[in-house]
Parts: sequence; C-alpha cells; structure tokens
Amino acid sequence: MENVLKYYEFSSFFKDNSGVFNGNEICYTILNDTHFLIFEKEEEKYNLYVSRYRNDKEIGFEKPEILETVIKNYKKSSPTHRIALRKYIE
Repeated sequence: MENVLKYYEFSSFFKDNSGVFNGNEICYTILNDTHFLIFEKEEEKYNLYVSRYRNDKEIGFEKPEILETVIKNYKKSSPTHRIALRKYIE
C-alpha cells in the first residue's frame, strides 16, 4: 500500500479530528483546488473517498462539503480498485 500512496503523492497519514472518519488516520492527494482523494486507514483496511473542501487545510479538521465513498476495503491487487483510483487521478 505504501507504494500506491507514494506513487499518487498522498500525504502522510494523520489523525482525523473532524469526526467524519471516526478518529481514524487519513491521508489525501489533491485533485484540484477543492477536490481531494482521501484514504482512511480503518484498522488494517483502507477506504477510499472523493471529497470537496474549500482547501486542503480543512481536511481532518472540518466536515467536507461533499464526501463520496469510492471503494471500501481497497486492495491494491484488485484491478477494479486500481482502475477506480486511476479514474480520478489520471
């Protein structure tokens, strides 16, 4: 998973303080000025979301304007999961 996060330039994981991700650790990558992909680390599972915030400083501290689940329990070995991730980034 570490290679996926580095390849797509996700931030380091940090604790969510917004209550949106139940205090789990999250990391994100920027799609544009207001849209972001977020990975939530929930125990040993990773959940992928697309979100909208006013800026990246709000992530983990404020509730997003939009939050949609892309993939629950992301598996890097799954072609479907890899394609879904690339759909947003490339």
